[in-house]
Amino acid sequence: MPIDPQDTILTVQAGLAQLSTLIVSYSFSAIGAVILLVVGYIVAGLAERSIFAGLGHIHGFDATLRHFFSKIVRYAILILVVIMVLGQFGVQTASIIAAIGAIGLAIGLALQGTLQNIAAGIMLLALRPFRIGESVEVGSIAGSVEEIGLFATRLRTADGLYILAPNSTLWNQPVRNFSRNGVRRADISLSIGSWNDIDGAQKTLLALAGAEKRIRREPAPIAFVAGLGDTTVSLTLRYWTSAVDYFSTNIDMTKRAKQAFDSEGISIPLPPPEAPAPEARKQ
Repeated sequence: MPIDPQDTILTVQAGLAQLSTLIVSYSFSAIGAVILLVVGYIVAGLAERSIFAGLGHIHGFDATLRHFFSKIVRYAILILVVIMVLGQFGVQTASIIAAIGAIGLAIGLALQGTLQNIAAGIMLLALRPFRIGESVEVGSIAGSVEEIGLFATRLRTADGLYILAPNSTLWNQPVRNFSRNGVRRADISLSIGSWNDIDGAQKTLLALAGAEKRIRREPAPIAFVAGLGDTTVSLTLRYWTSAVDYFSTNIDMTKRAKQAFDSEGISIPLPPPEAPAPEARKQ
């Protein structure tokens, strides 16, 4: 059956008309999508800067948290913009949102431990049980805090070791902060022979504490008998000093107490000699 040229022309014209309609339609969609992307990108940046600046006006709000929350707002706006752009091309946004939710759930289950560290990091930065530069002890972890991150906290031990502790570990245990209150109490214990003048030994310890500028006058230092042995008396000098001077003061005062006792003839009893081994007695 011969093809009618007129029908062919009409078919081509209809196809071209439909194609032009699609081109015009998608052109407007593409232009709208570009406008949405540009406006969304600008709005996301403005929102990020506004959140960061606004949180900065809150006294004591940590800079890491400011970055974290401002970035969350930025990426949330960008994700919303992308969904709107896809909607311009006829994509079912409901299915996209459901897919994003499923993906987020899967990622959350896979990174459960990591998310716990992030949550713990936010709590540590918000409640501040310790700050950078403070000396802390958390369970078996002890050292000076060097950095508090969203995932882990970096510390340096007293002997210079590097520790990277997960935030969830630090958050789930009691924190002993040696620097927060600014002052610390120290005890120096010495044993003297029971034949010595106990009152004189106590006065010597108090005189040493009174001459040391790093020891606070309030609360006042005290010296007391802490225990009694068969031939010994245990004396304790208790005083308060700043957290920064705690170790250096303790070391110096222990040395000076021993030197003062020696100069005043206050004897520190020697331990009794060890009994010889049975083999040695038989010989």
